[in-house]
Amino acid sequence: MKRLFRILFLSLILTGFIYSIYYLFGLFSDSSKEEFFLEKKDNIEFGFNLDNYRVDRDTIQFGDSFGEIMLRNKMSYSQIYNIVQSIKDSFDVRWLTAGKPYTILSTKDSTAIPKYFIYQPNLLNYVVIDFSNFDSISAYNQKKPFKIVNKTTSGVITSSLSETMDENGLPWELINQLSDVYAWTIDFTRIQKGDSFKIIYNERYIEDTILVGIKNIDAAYFKHNGEELFAFNFVTDSLKKTSEFYDQNGNSLERTFLKSPVRFSNISSRYNLKRRIAYYGNKVRPHKGTDFAAPTGTPIMATADGRVEKSAYTRANGYYVKIKHNDTYSTQYLHMQKNGRVKKGQYVKQGDVIGRIGMTGNTSGPHVCYRFWKNNRQVDPFKQKLPAGRPVPSELKVNFEIYKVPFEETLNQINFE
Repeated sequence: MKRLFRILFLSLILTGFIYSIYYLFGLFSDSSKEEFFLEKKDNIEFGFNLDNYRVDRDTIQFGDSFGEIMLRNKMSYSQIYNIVQSIKDSFDVRWLTAGKPYTILSTKDSTAIPKYFIYQPNLLNYVVIDFSNFDSISAYNQKKPFKIVNKTTSGVITSSLSETMDENGLPWELINQLSDVYAWTIDFTRIQKGDSFKIIYNERYIEDTILVGIKNIDAAYFKHNGEELFAFNFVTDSLKKTSEFYDQNGNSLERTFLKSPVRFSNISSRYNLKRRIAYYGNKVRPHKGTDFAAPTGTPIMATADGRVEKSAYTRANGYYVKIKHNDTYSTQYLHMQKNGRVKKGQYVKQGDVIGRIGMTGNTSGPHVCYRFWKNNRQVDPFKQKLPAGRPVPSELKVNFEIYKVPFEETLNQINFE
């Protein structure tokens, strides 16, 4: 019997030795290795090994607050107050939005003391509030790991650009980005049936299959009214990683606005939401325009290309002109003389005379009140980050010519869907 046990024991040792030799010299297949030496992978998410914590996931409900959520998870009022005060400069807990998911990581023992609160405002980004040590509470923003997938698409306009792209199953974010690319060169309200487009773009995916948005457009082609318009997204500042869209000749697709609608004029009053106006008894009345003072009869110029949306009269504005430049920007010019104004529907170019300085409407002196709209909201034009409209810098022209070649070839090879 002892001899039998000795034989079995030696057999086990020999078998283990043989397996070790096979593994060391790669004689197992990969699948065999996985079966014989099975390793458990770490359950990593948000930069934490979730196996080390109790994990509670939920969604922000209407009426929920950070304090109420943490009270339900065994935290005291004083602890919650300390957390909120410690992170107020980096994250405002009032930003929590109903419908968004959150995760609480707590100790894995019976006490289940919360250590981290993780808020997800969208699929890609998340905020970690770290109170694992109450002497060093912090909050920081992170992104989930994602991969970039390069894609191409095309289409022929049947009604409008947005409807055609939507019918082709393209995301709205891509529709908006393409509109932005050509916002200065195409009037999308005048798109024609039969116009066509091609796009080379990049999508972000997390967990390989979940689309979390469009990263950017690399290049595009638009045929409008018989004219072919190429667009190449070229980086002009490698340090800041800033890029602009240029046509095949290296000209910017964006057009700059003139700083003033009147030459040789002075700004008599700036955009000021707290300005007091003598005409109204020195009461506070928001002034959403910029006044350029000049003699009566001085020409007023369009600050950018566009189509005249209104050429009319109101008691306050006097005779005025409003120009729509694209789907984002519009400008308005108030207190003009009655005669010499451009007509509604007329297309004007940057620098064209659209009227002359007058004193019509509510005004105490000759000037033009210049108003600037962005996304249907009046804003201060001098505080807007407006397109520069400059061509590719001369020192980068060769790099641009090399850069655009593969994109141009790809665009030419894309068939219209």
